[in-house]
Amino acid sequence: QVQLVESGGGLVQAGGSLSLSCVATGRSFGNYAMAWFRQAPGKEREFVAGVSKSGSTTDYADSVQGRFTSSRDNAKNTVYLQMNRLKAEDTAVYYCAADPVSSSSYITQRMSAYVYWGQGTQVTVSS
Repeated sequence: QVQLVESGGGLVQAGGSLSLSCVATGRSFGNYAMAWFRQAPGKEREFVAGVSKSGSTTDYADSVQGRFTSSRDNAKNTVYLQMNRLKAEDTAVYYCAADPVSSSSYITQRMSAYVYWGQGTQVTVSS
């Protein structure tokens, strides 16, 4: 079973930046599309960003477009989320997730497509 471990969360002032990392176990990391989701208290989990298997394609939620950048290093089994110009509404637990089924450069925003999930890392943005 694939295991995902996020790190890099913390407290940051609005307008600041934070970088999250997610390290995956296993030997098939390059076969997984990866995505970041977040969940704030009392709200449903929502798609934030995704990156295709090779890292050539990315997708972002409208709420973070232009501020967040997702990338991956398959040699290190790691996916990243660089978050810039953070806002208070970005406060949430951030999860990385792996989609082992979708082919090619496809990225889905559907949470149900992601089979493997990390434990989450808290990001708190002070206003």
